[in-house]
Amino acid sequence: MQKRLVVLSGAGTSAESGIKTFRDADGLWEGHDVMEVATPEGWAKNKELVLKFYNDRRRQLLSCKPNGAHQAIAQLEANYAVTVITQNVDDLHERAGSTNVLHLHGELLKVRSEINETLTYPWTKDLLSTDTNELGHGLRPHIVWFGEMVPELERAITIVEEADIIVIVGTSLQVYPAASLINYAQQNAKIYYIDPKPAETSHFRSDIVIIQEKASKGMLTLAKSL
Repeated sequence: MQKRLVVLSGAGTSAESGIKTFRDADGLWEGHDVMEVATPEGWAKNKELVLKFYNDRRRQLLSCKPNGAHQAIAQLEANYAVTVITQNVDDLHERAGSTNVLHLHGELLKVRSEINETLTYPWTKDLLSTDTNELGHGLRPHIVWFGEMVPELERAITIVEEADIIVIVGTSLQVYPAASLINYAQQNAKIYYIDPKPAETSHFRSDIVIIQEKASKGMLTLAKSL
């Protein structure tokens, strides 16, 4: 039976593909205050601004390609039962070949009903304020905004609880609730943390193996050591 390997990926995994990190140190996302474009309040206040912001991000994503980190993660499926739990809203893991990806914070290439969040639709063009679904509901980006529940969190916890190996890559371990996931790891699970500027990990566990490299190079280093 294959060992269960879980990858917890964040913005640093996609940075080498040209996608800006979700939130830079100045609290801005692509020059915008995140509270303006990534909260229900921002949506209620200025829907057109929020739509334009995500339309721009969607177009940007469609011009980007998976990088070596995404490809190395996908190749792990040759030897392990892999689940990718990502904070990223892009589809680069899937495009690189990963077959089991859980998006904690939603997906840029989907939209959903404003009335019923379980009604989601693939979407690659611009979303307009006049667009509706088959029930006449208005549509919004399928993104988990600040202040909203993370619907996939319980499923992510269960996956981490069952993992033999956990690989943390491209995330600062400071975005919650995602950062809390490693608290659910088995005591005997091996944990690897890939980051050029790793955060302090001793308050999580003392036995985390740190690979101080960018995502793509770090994944190659990890693959050799597994």
